Amino acid sequence: MTTTTPPTLDDVMAELADLADARIREVNERHGDDHAVNLTRLRAVAKRVKKNHPLALDLWATGDSAARLLALLVCRPREFSAGELDTMLREARTRKVHDWLVGYVVMKGPHAEELRVAWLDDADPVVASAGWALTADRVVKKPEGLDLSALLDVIEAEMAGAHARLQWEMNTCLAHIGIEHPEHRDRALAIGERLGVLRDYPTPPNCTSPYAPEWIGEMARRQEA
Repeated sequence: MTTTTPPTLDDVMAELADLADARIREVNERHGDDHAVNLTRLRAVAKRVKKNHPLALDLWATGDSAARLLALLVCRPREFSAGELDTMLREARTRKVHDWLVGYVVMKGPHAEELRVAWLDDADPVVASAGWALTADRVVKKPEGLDLSALLDVIEAEMAGAHARLQWEMNTCLAHIGIEHPEHRDRALAIGERLGVLRDYPTPPNCTSPYAPEWIGEMARRQEA
């Protein structure tokens, strides 16, 4: 019988340094990120490391974005407290780290609803954007108990002037309300058309526009096909 020695923090950081590519960093910096490791290669490292929560904590503590992305892949989401996740979110200032923390960890743990409520009206718009991301997820997966009309009221009043990150997540929530809840579709479409948020967003061919009226319309057509 053979045993495998778990990798140390130094081992993993050395490997990430070897994988760093200045060209990747240059591209990522144009999108608000600063990691320099190809994400396919990063996922391969995570697959080899396997789940290792103590190592994930050490990787996060380095402050390095690639290390933090790896930490989010090898951690155990249910082992974090709500307070730890709140602290981590406020430390996660690059977009990819923020998005992976919310999508891969918070949404899969037991504190998602508690944090959704706490973050939704946070004074920091980037933190608030996480609350809206969790709300959009709940609109799709577990809408029971949500006041969708009240959410539309807030979106209608605040989305146009919101910080870009917050605006993006509010718009996502608007689109999901219109897509998943036909009884609110006309109002969601009207709000999207009146505010015009992301109307001119550059969308690659064969991709759905994030402009809510187009997004809602396309998904509604697919549902009816």
